[in-house]
Amino acid sequence: MDLTTLLLQLVIAILCAGMATVLLPRRVPGKGIGLIIIGLIGVFVGQWVVDLLQETYGLSLAVFEYELEGVPILPSILGSLLVLYVVTALLRWGYGNR
Repeated sequence: MDLTTLLLQLVIAILCAGMATVLLPRRVPGKGIGLIIIGLIGVFVGQWVVDLLQETYGLSLAVFEYELEGVPILPSILGSLLVLYVVTALLRWGYGNR
């Protein structure tokens, strides 16, 4: 893997996290850095969930196979959406107990 591929994967992860913030309009903690972290974790979580569904239930949808530069698009958006929801819910819960 060269530097340009890594940068392209990072940009795609950020775009997937940005799409997640459009679908779930919540304030991203940490602004730009938070968006990068949510995108990178979302790529991992989304692919893990899709792999788990494929192994457990034999679910094989063609839409989960679309990828760009090695980053699966739909699982990355769904994973980023899940990570964004969990992070903002935990932060909101933590602020509510003060």
